[in-house]
Amino acid sequence: MADALTVDIVGPDRVLWSGAAKSVSVPTVEGEIGLLAGHVPVLSVLRPGSVKVVASADGGHTLDITGGFVSFDHNVVTIVADVAEPAEK
Repeated sequence: MADALTVDIVGPDRVLWSGAAKSVSVPTVEGEIGLLAGHVPVLSVLRPGSVKVVASADGGHTLDITGGFVSFDHNVVTIVADVAEPAEK
């Protein structure tokens, strides 16, 4: 899929989620950022909030985080979270 993002969400001790996605939304200290394929490169500090992944294969995922950082370049999203837990539904 040409418009897919490669997403890796990691915590201090493990990979929390990894896979292909259509979009990712992250809470940065400068505001909410939505990432789609072809977005300009981003490196930003994350604030507490929810990371939302719209996955290509299995629907969506939401993780609550306490902070960390996000890196985006060449359709690859890497999120390093200080602490992350699946969001309550």
